[in-house]
Amino acid sequence: MEGNYQVIRDSTVVVGQQNRVLRNTYALLALSMVPTVLGALIGVQLNFSFLAGSPILGLLLFIGVSWGLIWGIQRNKDSGVGVMLLLGFTFFMGLLLGPLLQVALHFANGGRLIALAAGGTGAIFFGLAGIASSTQRDFSGLGKFLFAGLILLVVASIANIFFHIPALSLAVSAIAIVIFSAYILFDINRIVHGGETNYVVATLSVYLDIYNIFVNLLNLLMAFAGERD
Repeated sequence: MEGNYQVIRDSTVVVGQQNRVLRNTYALLALSMVPTVLGALIGVQLNFSFLAGSPILGLLLFIGVSWGLIWGIQRNKDSGVGVMLLLGFTFFMGLLLGPLLQVALHFANGGRLIALAAGGTGAIFFGLAGIASSTQRDFSGLGKFLFAGLILLVVASIANIFFHIPALSLAVSAIAIVIFSAYILFDINRIVHGGETNYVVATLSVYLDIYNIFVNLLNLLMAFAGERD
């Protein structure tokens, strides 16, 4: 009896820890949207873009800054420094939204397109997060397939920076939405099943999923529903 009681108690502690990580992830994720929006507003005003001028140098600079911040977040994930770096990273990613939002706002219905992209992203996130956190199914097996798809997606995206093929751009956006939607299932499910125990790292992963869905959904909406002045 004592052994069974210990097993039950240990299981309760594990479940409590997983729920706490999930709650903290959602709270920090909500907070991270504040610097993102602030960065986006500044980016729109300043026309902030790493890719303006030289695409190669811009891309290298973007990779250097973003991966430097991600490395810092990972290294300081157990301290307040990690949280501050994460918020700095989300501000930086908000800045990068500036040029895309400027393009959208040049459409007659640009504001509505941005709202639709934000609403669609929210619907995708809440729907898939609800499934991932309530199902007993373990989605960890998706990891290898998603990573392989992500590598191909990055290669196609980089190629399209230089070749500017409209059809490829639309295909990349559609595939990106599918991949990062699946990543929401994967990342939230990992937290629920104890595969990720640090809420700062978990927030970073889920934030990138949401960010990429929004960007690519807005690209598709502009292509198919944008109304010229």
